[in-house]
Amino acid sequence: QVQLVESGGGLVQAGGSLRLSCTASGRAFSNYAMGWFRQAPGKEREFAATINWSGGLTKYADSVKGRFTISRDNAKDTVYLQMNSLKPEDTAVYYCNALRTIVDYRGPYFGSWGQGTQVTVSS
Repeated sequence: QVQLVESGGGLVQAGGSLRLSCTASGRAFSNYAMGWFRQAPGKEREFAATINWSGGLTKYADSVKGRFTISRDNAKDTVYLQMNSLKPEDTAVYYCNALRTIVDYRGPYFGSWGQGTQVTVSS
């Protein structure tokens, strides 16, 4: 499996921006599509964005479309999530994982779920 470490979360005011990073190790990073997911308190984990192995294809949840941008650097085994125009409802723990394709955000997952990174957006 792919080991994943997320970072970059924090506390930000509504309308602000954050950039999350997820660094992978253990298997060939460029073999996989990658996805960002989030879990708010009391809710199930949900899909936010996915990107294919080359970075040429992306998919976004309607709730983040136009505000979030997913990208990757295969030379650094890292996937990013640029989050702009943040809203209080974006508050969640954000996770990444490795996927087969950008539409396989329901699984299977090829990475071990990390601890995630907390994003808190104040109003």
